[in-house]
Amino acid sequence: MTPRDGRATPYEIFFRTVLSRMDPEDAHHLAYEVIRWLPKVGIGAILGRLTAPRPDLRTHALGLEFSSPFGVAAGFDKDALAVRGLGQLGFGHVEIGTVTARAQPGNPRPRLFRLVADRAVINRMGFNNHGAEAAAGVLRRARRGGQLPIVGVNIGKSRVVDVEDAVGDYRASARQLAPLADYLVINVSSPNTPGLRGLQDLDKLAPLIRAVREEAGPVPLLVKIAPDLSDDEVREIGSFAVDEGLDGIIATNTTISRDGLLSDAATVEGAGAGGLSGAPLKERSFAVLQILRSVVPADFCIISVGGVDTARDVQDRLDAGATLVQGYTAFLYRGPFWAHFVNRGLLRLRRG
Repeated sequence: MTPRDGRATPYEIFFRTVLSRMDPEDAHHLAYEVIRWLPKVGIGAILGRLTAPRPDLRTHALGLEFSSPFGVAAGFDKDALAVRGLGQLGFGHVEIGTVTARAQPGNPRPRLFRLVADRAVINRMGFNNHGAEAAAGVLRRARRGGQLPIVGVNIGKSRVVDVEDAVGDYRASARQLAPLADYLVINVSSPNTPGLRGLQDLDKLAPLIRAVREEAGPVPLLVKIAPDLSDDEVREIGSFAVDEGLDGIIATNTTISRDGLLSDAATVEGAGAGGLSGAPLKERSFAVLQILRSVVPADFCIISVGGVDTARDVQDRLDAGATLVQGYTAFLYRGPFWAHFVNRGLLRLRRG
């Protein structure tokens, strides 16, 4: 977070002079490996004591106690290898994935692009991950190694599986991962897997939810939706989720819209297709939160994500009815202590 005198933080200088000159995916892997290794070299335990959220931020949702309402969204840790390190940086929960039943490499590189002027990212990663069985093994070992933050598991459709066979594919992932998840998320909203967003149609979503519910058992089950749905479609999914007995909705995924960007047209066009995340998504994701809250009960869990950057952003979502809040893209621009700064800012806002 930038100091009050307006000077750049050391991380912002490092980003501007080093990371911004690297391929975005290479920079992500560098940061990911550092966070992954924090617990293994002992630094993470020290950091964890310094960045642990204060008790005032404890939040109860989904039958669980979260140390903070602020967590990291799916996409950062696809294979569950950095869960402990992310917790030690102050995130109240970590949502891993998206995990698919079958291991897959994702789309060809380059597939991750910065829009620095917009504090945004375009990605078409394509659910690159090591598969459900591998993720289950990682989580099993991590849980044996001691306390973790709350861990959500986000599952999606394997690319090689036809949409008509998606139910069985999701079932396979849920069977492997539900026993190791604090909550489970059905991702039907990424724009980077052909046909996936069509599963948001209620006639296709209903059998999918019921099948995954059978595998998940008592584990809280949520669905993640796109920001590009119409307002009426958002209302329909909200009511449908309540009727189907889902435990919550995550709103929202990335957008295919390119409206209102500050980056020059050539940069945007050069990035090509994919999901846009970051600051440009803020207004629409907030609107979807408000629409959902207007049609679901007060105790129904809504996890709001999209364009979240500061503690004020997080508190605004909570005030608008979010149960929990997630972020990801601003991690790139704010640096490793982002969650700590957000948690500290939440305390200041609540204490006036």
